[in-house]
Amino acid sequence: VQLQASGGGLVQAGASLRLSCTASGRTFPRHVVGWFRQAPGKEREFVAAISPSGDSPYYRDSSGRSTISRDNARNTVYLELNTLQPEDTAVYYCAAGPGIYGVGGYNYWGQGTQVTVSS
Repeated sequence: VQLQASGGGLVQAGASLRLSCTASGRTFPRHVVGWFRQAPGKEREFVAAISPSGDSPYYRDSSGRSTISRDNARNTVYLELNTLQPEDTAVYYCAAGPGIYGVGGYNYWGQGTQVTVSS
């Protein structure tokens, strides 16, 4: 499975972005897909994940500022980020595998897309 993340950019605080993770490979619909982010000097941290069927989303917190969804017909998972704040600035990575919350639970990683939020 090869993953490509896209949709990042430079936005002002309060704005929204929709990130996409597009995969190649027929096994993509069998995998949990997660989004992680990594800010400079910090560890990679979990943001959200979604089950293979798309029925079960998992989130880092209950703020409601992110929404994850998937379209298996298009081999794509989306992450909507709302009310972005400067502390959300990071490289956002998508990953696929059997895991949910931990970095170690994912076998395949995309290259990352930069999200920069200005105040």
